[in-house]
Amino acid sequence: MKRQHRRTLIQFLAALGQNAYIPGFFRGVIYQGKGKLLCVPGLNCYSCPVALGACPLGSLQAALGQGMGRFPAYVLGCLLLFGVVLGRLVCGFLCPFGLLQDALARVPLPKLKVPRWLDRPLRYLKYAILLMLVVLTLLRLEPVFCKYLCPAGLLEAGLPLTALNPQFAALRGGLFYLKLAILLLIGALALFVERPFCRYLCPLGAFYGLFNGVGFYRLQVKESACVRCGRCSTACPMAVDPVKAPNSPECIRCGRCMDACPTQAICGGFSLSHMKSN
Repeated sequence: MKRQHRRTLIQFLAALGQNAYIPGFFRGVIYQGKGKLLCVPGLNCYSCPVALGACPLGSLQAALGQGMGRFPAYVLGCLLLFGVVLGRLVCGFLCPFGLLQDALARVPLPKLKVPRWLDRPLRYLKYAILLMLVVLTLLRLEPVFCKYLCPAGLLEAGLPLTALNPQFAALRGGLFYLKLAILLLIGALALFVERPFCRYLCPLGAFYGLFNGVGFYRLQVKESACVRCGRCSTACPMAVDPVKAPNSPECIRCGRCMDACPTQAICGGFSLSHMKSN
């Protein structure tokens, strides 16, 4: 459990570090300093009153929306750097919306297991959203994901700004309430299914997951120590079997499988030289 306590602390500090412009909440304005030129690793809305940086998805859509002739080299470079070095470790440790889902999962309610026949096809949704947001942004020249789907944007920006600033409150309309319904639905699901947004809808997680098998951070299972008890897969919030696929694109690197393993057969890190070959 010490590992999970450390992870929660890192999640909290990461969320706080990315959202440290406290005057924004009192003034109901968006921070416009130089920090907004920098991309943060996880979903953290640019328009949040306390946000110091910019969400990479929002930045990518904004850059693409400026025209077909502009290549978003900086934003893509950041995404590739985060992906290659961290992969979905970003989801497990650095994303504020992931922290919120983990908090909701701790509410003492019975957890539901999504049937395999439904779970598997739903997981492809995030990849479809990743593809569509790029294509539609290029065609429509607007931030499609941020505008119509992202629940983090409404939670971090829409709700605080409309509550604190009368000018923003006057802009509430059908789109605002549609996104509020999406946020409430995801929040309700997170009470019964761990990390539903990360599993099924997050295009940023879909992108980072592509690097789980080739990035610097890896998981490894020592076959000679594994007793096939199944505790690791039972503990996994993303319903991954680490024995079969330790570097699955779905793995958020939270470390719960390592905590659950009775023989310490699972190891994760940026260097696995200490793991003896089987």
